Amino acid sequence: MNNKQIIFKKRPVGVPNADTWQLESNPIPELKEGEILVEHYYISLDPAMRGWMNDTKSYIPPVAIDDVMRAGSIGKVIQNNGNSKFEIGDVVTSWGGVQQYAITNGEGWYKVDTRLASMPKYIGILGMPGMTAYFGITEVGKIKEGDIVLVSGAAGAVGSVVGQIAKIKGCTVIGIAGGQEKCDYLRNELGFDEAIDYKSENIYTALKKKCPKGIDVYFDNVGGKILDAALMKLRMHARVVICGAISQYNNKTRIDGPSNYLSLLVTRSTMQGMVVTDYAKNFGNAAKQMGTWMQEGKLKSKEDIYEGIENFHETYNRLFSGDKKGKLILKVKEE
Repeated sequence: MNNKQIIFKKRPVGVPNADTWQLESNPIPELKEGEILVEHYYISLDPAMRGWMNDTKSYIPPVAIDDVMRAGSIGKVIQNNGNSKFEIGDVVTSWGGVQQYAITNGEGWYKVDTRLASMPKYIGILGMPGMTAYFGITEVGKIKEGDIVLVSGAAGAVGSVVGQIAKIKGCTVIGIAGGQEKCDYLRNELGFDEAIDYKSENIYTALKKKCPKGIDVYFDNVGGKILDAALMKLRMHARVVICGAISQYNNKTRIDGPSNYLSLLVTRSTMQGMVVTDYAKNFGNAAKQMGTWMQEGKLKSKEDIYEGIENFHETYNRLFSGDKKGKLILKVKEE
């Protein structure tokens, strides 16, 4: 039996091109004692993947050349060589990589119940993106009832959940997204109070109009000029959550950082980065709470699913072109 794998071949400069990865089909080795074989059904595509390709100091080591491309995944256990934690047929999720099959001793893999939610939701709203949103806005953003919350990348997998949690907690929420369709989605389907289309609106003018009283929390997924503009609208003791900077990930030159950072001084505000793995011990409680909100109809998610491991590069590019809605997922096997 062979395993189709996306192998990382070259560190990109700017936007990754077709030479960055190579599709290979390699034999699956025999399982060692205590190992399981997982057949993947879905692969998670996330903006953070771009940072993992750079050979620079970060919160996680870079993907090594000639390794399988790192990615979150979900699938079923189809072979087991003496691992007592898992049974054949278990649905499991972890960092399985962009490949059809993964061999593991089970460390870092978790069983999930597809009777409660579908597989794609466990790598989306109930997976790393959802956990990022939950802990980013509650623990780092420290939202409280009555706060005015601004979210960039608001129609994406993380931003859309951030805004909804803020609404559940009694906040006024303004989302920034690209295009009228995404802005309508934020207002009409997710319940955001306002939306700003950064593609057609001047960001400074729009913030002045739609955040006239300023903001208590800014949850940033994009960086660059939008972060700089948001810093001008901080209220006293505001919190800025640095989750990502998708506008800067493919830069060939130095990162475009904020020039309005003295707003933090004037308003006695804080700016804090967050990495979701810091909160791993509490994922179970967060998933339980979010599952309850989903059952109550307070929390919605959208998965944008494309098929075929052969289409990885084309699908990955949608992360940065904006040609997606919600959580971007690659399907590698029919359920």
